[in-house]
Amino acid sequence: MYAIIETGGNQFKVEKDDVIDVELLHGVDEDCSGKKIEFDSVLLVSDGKATKVGSPNVDTAKVHGEILGLAKGPKKICYKYKKRKNFRRKVGHRQKYSRVKIVDIVSN
Repeated sequence: MYAIIETGGNQFKVEKDDVIDVELLHGVDEDCSGKKIEFDSVLLVSDGKATKVGSPNVDTAKVHGEILGLAKGPKKICYKYKKRKNFRRKVGHRQKYSRVKIVDIVSN
């Protein structure tokens, strides 16, 4: 059984016991490990035999997850340069993510 969920402007194909990194969830900090979370925005649910496609969401489906903690993405470098003006600026950024383990997919 798998589902496609939407969170943080991204779509994820998830199955039970998958671990995904989603955009930083509201109210999540370093000590939120073990906190339960529920994804209501389920776009598609399939159990191998039947597939339910929402328009835009499947109303009877929910995905339950557990927050494992925070994670950081790869470092991205932005470099500004203007020729002949002696202007150079190097800026780095690492995006923070919430690491979530999918516990259960519920579909009625």
